[in-house]
Amino acid sequence: MNKPAEIDAETLRTWRHAFHRQPETAFEEHQTGARIADILQAAGLEVVTGLGGGTGVVAILDGRRESSSAIGLRADIDALDVTELNRFAHASATPGKMHACGHDGHTTMLLGAACALARDPDFAGRVYFIFQPAEENEGGGRVMVEEGLFERFPMQAVYGLHNWPGLAVGEVAVHDTAVMAAFDVFTLTLTGRGCHAAMPHLGTDTVLAACQLATQLQGLISRETPAHQTAVLSITQFHAGDAYNVIPETVELRGTLRCFDPSLRAYLEKRFREAIEAMASFHGLKADFDYQARYPATINTPEQATRCAEVLEALPEVARVHRDLPPSMASEDFAFMLQQRPGAYIWLGNGEESASLHNPHYDFNDAAAPVGMAYWQALVKTLLRD
Repeated sequence: MNKPAEIDAETLRTWRHAFHRQPETAFEEHQTGARIADILQAAGLEVVTGLGGGTGVVAILDGRRESSSAIGLRADIDALDVTELNRFAHASATPGKMHACGHDGHTTMLLGAACALARDPDFAGRVYFIFQPAEENEGGGRVMVEEGLFERFPMQAVYGLHNWPGLAVGEVAVHDTAVMAAFDVFTLTLTGRGCHAAMPHLGTDTVLAACQLATQLQGLISRETPAHQTAVLSITQFHAGDAYNVIPETVELRGTLRCFDPSLRAYLEKRFREAIEAMASFHGLKADFDYQARYPATINTPEQATRCAEVLEALPEVARVHRDLPPSMASEDFAFMLQQRPGAYIWLGNGEESASLHNPHYDFNDAAAPVGMAYWQALVKTLLRD
């Protein structure tokens, strides 16, 4: 077999722009997965498709030296239901969908590293390159774990990364433990007796009750969450009524609750339910509460985080390694993998002027791709040295 072509910055840019133009959302990443598999197979890697609900891909590469050691490197591949407002040539060609979180860049960097390592497999052991679908809200990482990812592809540790707007290209952040928060979602429907707005005494005011609840729930954060811990409760949707002069029979609230500590997470859910019950009873309303625990907190293993930081500090492509940035209240389903294996998840600078994640003007910074690719290669050759 001929040696795979060398992977340069222009190749990475071409791949990334192709992924960006054809975004696919959770468990629908069929073209994305096929393109990933084609690139990997052309580079000579063993490729397994149809994973993680059908669209995930895992590629296998053995080093030229035998060893029982094995690690996994993971990239997420899905896009978001966001309408892109960028007007450049590689903007989304799919209305209502875009790569607004940089997963096109994550995929590209891991592909580049896999192909580069296939050219020069100067390491001892095995690498599993994990291309995971459905990170955004739908828990593709959980699905892959439940399908037997770690049994089918036995590895001692697993690693991931995410681009980080606001952090300069060439800068990275590594956390010893907590990186991202746990993520729960809720839908609350309050049902009362609708009435004419001029005669509120003839009904039960669902809007008043919902407004009071939305305000009072913040007391769970400001007065019941220990000051040394962090939690965020956000009501993000409020659906009520259709007319100026009608107090509606139902009101629906939706939102999220996020924190790091599992015991605090359980406590806040319990108190949330009690607050709803008390408010509904006071106003004479019926409350239907659907609370779903989505993602656990993303917690690095200190030993693996330290190794990652050491690798990054030795890379000429990296100008600075931050070890003291606060964790983010955003969430990440790589957490499910870190619950099963030791590992670490780092942040890779996307540029100080970059639009924020999930913004319709966001675009992954192509200048960051060679940095991420170099990190993956160095991590493999360092951790699988002997």
